Amino acid sequence: MNYDELLNHIKRIHFIGIGGSGMCPLAEILRGEGFALSGSDMNEGETLDRIKSYGIPVYMGHAAENIKGAELVVYSAAIKETNPERQAAVEQGIPCIERSVMLGVVTRRYKRSIAVSGTHGKTTTTAMLSQVLIGSGFDPSAIIGGKLPFIGGNSYVGQSDIIVCEACEYVDTFLELNPFISIILNVDADHLDYFKNLDNIKKSFRQFAEQTTGLLVINGDDANTLDAVKDVDIEKITFGFGENCDYRAVNVSADKGVHEQYDLLYKGEKLTSVQLIVPGKHNVYNSLAAAATAHFLGATANEISENLHKFGGVHRRFEILGTPDGITVADDFAHHPTELTATLTAAMSMGFRKVWAVFQPHTFSRTAMLLNDFAEALKIPDVAIISEILPVRETNTYNIYSRDLGAKVPGSVCLDTFEEITEYVCSHAQEGDLILTMGGGNVYMCANMIYSQLQYLAENK
Repeated sequence: MNYDELLNHIKRIHFIGIGGSGMCPLAEILRGEGFALSGSDMNEGETLDRIKSYGIPVYMGHAAENIKGAELVVYSAAIKETNPERQAAVEQGIPCIERSVMLGVVTRRYKRSIAVSGTHGKTTTTAMLSQVLIGSGFDPSAIIGGKLPFIGGNSYVGQSDIIVCEACEYVDTFLELNPFISIILNVDADHLDYFKNLDNIKKSFRQFAEQTTGLLVINGDDANTLDAVKDVDIEKITFGFGENCDYRAVNVSADKGVHEQYDLLYKGEKLTSVQLIVPGKHNVYNSLAAAATAHFLGATANEISENLHKFGGVHRRFEILGTPDGITVADDFAHHPTELTATLTAAMSMGFRKVWAVFQPHTFSRTAMLLNDFAEALKIPDVAIISEILPVRETNTYNIYSRDLGAKVPGSVCLDTFEEITEYVCSHAQEGDLILTMGGGNVYMCANMIYSQLQYLAENK
């Protein structure tokens, strides 16, 4: 079925799991285009409240009658075929479409669609670029994988022909897209439960690049990225630190790793100076990708510099909860060794008395396949505390446990529950320390528990 064409002939769309972080932005954009929407979900939450505030009918729980009147049903990847609403749609002959497919349909409705891909940094770069373009008056639409305080959510409905979105490589979902501009931040070994090896990952990124219609914006310092796109016949611009890059960061300096500053060169000539308020070398790369893309679209050097400086980060990307009694508590989404290394290296340069990394391993397969890389990353902080592995969608056929990782990290502490971790950290941390929770799962709950406990202790001294 040609879903692109179908969207031109219908008015009513039903979303199963409408409160999901990937579903809510699509619903907002389609509402902005004039479609009548309804949705269902199992859990209350901030995104669901936002959807309800638009007057969109939302049913709590899933039932066949919820899809009444729908001409198209959109479902998230977590919704199984046995879901009663999906079953009812099939029985009634109503077309059903998975979220990643719908993202492709929606983005193809924009003349200048921009897809941000890469193993690491997608959410931050998508948010950075969105903020630069909105702040520069381009009025794009945006679909972001995390909450951007600048827009008060993870989506923005603009009135121009530009849309910015993330392009996730997992199970090749980004191959549903045909962007005008594709950004490739990096290509690394991840999701090996699906890809099996790095060569297969490169093949997918090559296919993604070949589906791009206008421009590739690529990391000129990343050998895997360059290898993946070397034979793709399309205009390319590069960013990075190396002399070969079109957009290049030079004279990079930092104030204890907090405020990264650099001069941005374009084709060897200084374009502007950039001062970031998000830490780490990885964010210099992210900002270079955003700057290169915005400049290509016509943003001025001053607009790029000003709006990058205003970018304060995204939810769960080195997000500081507070500093009770002089102890800083922060949370980060890092769940791959490369991400942990980048974030912890930045944290160690910030001048804290001691850095405590509380890490929740995410999936058995990733932990088993990248065990030694995780161990090397967790040697960076002063103290590493490791929780039990979050299974997500897997069973432990790998026979891997947190203690296997802990055995490779000298001085680490393995504790199963968030309660145990909270008690241990709060009884040992001192003024001037940083407690940083890390992981792609629900470890943010542990950060909240630690923060609340430290607040209580400070108030009851």
